[in-house]
Amino acid sequence: MVWRDVPLGRWLRTVGIAAAPLALALIILAALGLIPFGAAALTWLGLTIISAAAIYWLLGDLLRTKRDIELMARGDDITPAGGRSRIGRELAQAVQRLERESRERTGRLVSDHDGLKRALDALPGPVLLLTAGQTVVRANRAAKTLLGGEPEGRDLAAVLRNPDVIAALETAAQTDSGQDVAFTLQSPMARYFSAHIEPLRQPAADGTAIVLALVDVTAARLSDQMRADFIANASHEIRTPLATLSGFIETLRGPAKDDRQASERFLTIMAQHAERMTRLVGDLLSLSRIEMNEHTIPADQVNLAALLATVTDNLEWRAKERSVALTSDIEAGLPSLPGDSGELTQLFQNLIDNAIKYGREDGAVRIRAWRDKAGERDILVSIADEGEGIAREHLPRLTERFYRIDTARSRELGGTGLGLAIVKHIASRHRAELSIKSEPGKGSIFTLRFAPIAAE
Repeated sequence: MVWRDVPLGRWLRTVGIAAAPLALALIILAALGLIPFGAAALTWLGLTIISAAAIYWLLGDLLRTKRDIELMARGDDITPAGGRSRIGRELAQAVQRLERESRERTGRLVSDHDGLKRALDALPGPVLLLTAGQTVVRANRAAKTLLGGEPEGRDLAAVLRNPDVIAALETAAQTDSGQDVAFTLQSPMARYFSAHIEPLRQPAADGTAIVLALVDVTAARLSDQMRADFIANASHEIRTPLATLSGFIETLRGPAKDDRQASERFLTIMAQHAERMTRLVGDLLSLSRIEMNEHTIPADQVNLAALLATVTDNLEWRAKERSVALTSDIEAGLPSLPGDSGELTQLFQNLIDNAIKYGREDGAVRIRAWRDKAGERDILVSIADEGEGIAREHLPRLTERFYRIDTARSRELGGTGLGLAIVKHIASRHRAELSIKSEPGKGSIFTLRFAPIAAE
């Protein structure tokens, strides 16, 4: 039972506790004959009534103050009521000050938290704040994009599966010193990172004891690799035509100096070699650029049907030169693909041009594009020729740089040995699967399967 603001049971117990010593003192005085028992009883009753009233007022103020503090601790908004006693009013004012200061501190903490979150999210590289036990306390936007999902509250080993980083974290914790480590992530393309680990001298209130900052060095790594590959490949492939050109120049300066017919023939051959070197350098540079961007997903949307139609129209004259019939079967209503229009044009141009060059003269090249009936979301594109076909043992190596089945014929037809390598890397950047089916005497079919691309 509650009597207004004060529970009746608690009030009576408090009054009883306060009245008991007074009753004991009055009984002792009456027993000693110092005061009559009747006067003692009346005195006790009067003082008990006065004490009960005072206790009621004070207890009510205290209980209201207790309720306000509990509400404030729970985070609720409160308006402390004024006490009925002077002590109650002072308590109400103290609670009011406490509530105001608590609200201000909470506001500052929220502001600091939001500011820290915005600052972390503004950083271009992934940053993770970890506990001493390697649990992720906070991750910025770049880290969430890299690792996928929400890593907060999870063990780092579960979201960043790299033993080198885990070992470096343990070393940093043991030695209380910063550590640097390089590592590679497969996602699904290889990405190279440099990680800096810095332990805090004093753990933060949220448990943060270690800061892990990652720097994506993929572009620099691939750029270095591109330069090394370019030098190696260019020196290997250009050495022969350069030697040939040097030989012809020496001949033109010497024995064939006055032989106009020989000069014309040599100059024609030299022009062909120079043109081949130009194509080779162009393909090498193109391949290097594609490889450098292979880990990034194209952001544009490409109308595949329109792109295939444009490429086919542009190669019609090549087909007519060899009396090859180009036929297209493009399913209506194909959706656009996330992709790089220039790279996809180069990919299909290489495949269709190869089909025309290496296919049977007076034959046909068939281009098909359709939606997979099983998966419904995948789009397939195939280029089929009626050429001599390719032996099974050559198929796994067709997309290697400078791999040629018939070197002499490839060079005679103007090939650089890089066309299918370029196709492979463009397909890889677009997360497309390239498959090759071929049999000697039955032609070849190159098929690309484009699956929906998820953000990485």
